[in-house]
Amino acid sequence: MSNSSSISHFLLLALADTRQLQLLHFCLFLGISLAALLGNGLVISAVACGHHLHSPMFFFLLNLTLTDLGSILTTVPKAMHNSLWDTWNISYSGCAAQLFLFVFFISAEFSLLTVMCYDRYVSICKPLHYGTLLGSRACAHMAAAAWASGFLNALLHTANTFSLPLCHGNALGQFFCEIPQIIKLSCSKSYIRELGLLAVSACLAFGCFVFIVFSYVQIFRAVLRIPYEQGRHKAFSTCLPHLAVVSLFVITATFAYLKPLSISSPSLDLALSVLYSVVPPALNPLMYSLRNQELKAAVWTLITGQLQKH
Repeated sequence: MSNSSSISHFLLLALADTRQLQLLHFCLFLGISLAALLGNGLVISAVACGHHLHSPMFFFLLNLTLTDLGSILTTVPKAMHNSLWDTWNISYSGCAAQLFLFVFFISAEFSLLTVMCYDRYVSICKPLHYGTLLGSRACAHMAAAAWASGFLNALLHTANTFSLPLCHGNALGQFFCEIPQIIKLSCSKSYIRELGLLAVSACLAFGCFVFIVFSYVQIFRAVLRIPYEQGRHKAFSTCLPHLAVVSLFVITATFAYLKPLSISSPSLDLALSVLYSVVPPALNPLMYSLRNQELKAAVWTLITGQLQKH
């Protein structure tokens, strides 16, 4: 029996038993990281440099790409290091820092996705009030609230999780420090407090999800009333990527954190964690840039302009 005060490090999940598979995992994570860095970097540069993209929608997209970069850089580099050097240790303080940053970026991302839905709702359903409801000050306040809520959520969960007495060793069944995996190591009944906090967070997230669904019902009703096809296509091109990102993120993250321990398994936990923590940051830039003509044009201009300079 051990407790949290005597634990100096945790053991992360070994993704493979053979050296060849470990190097394959390293290459896969490297490819995903480079794709996320390149895609999000291009979006950030295009929005920052494109003066015609300085609208609320792209302002929130800029913030979203920052959370994507933060979340993937919090988890994947450590997994790459472990696969390359065949070591699976992470220090106690390093684990706490990783969990805090990951929850911070993931929470801020969901808040921003909710705010982006509100932006789409006002733009399509209340276009005459768009400038009033989403002025520069209002946008700054909403973005600040999203980041602040992420910070508070991360602080509460990290403090609560790492105050649990741990009696079941130090091996985590995941490639990064995740709350459900640490809870599994806690003593009997001592994890109820954190489960309650997770339930509160889940209820808040569910409330945001209901708001998103209700907003999209109103959005699609308004879009279908648009008389010309080009207008409907433009509206769908900005809404469908957002809805796809929200659906993937909410479904996989909710199931990963709230699924019963009885159906938990290393392969299922790993698949779910990859789907909500690694895939969205890599795919978000592609989904938004492919469906949004303005962003696609700005990214292409940025790339061709840099090539011409060289």
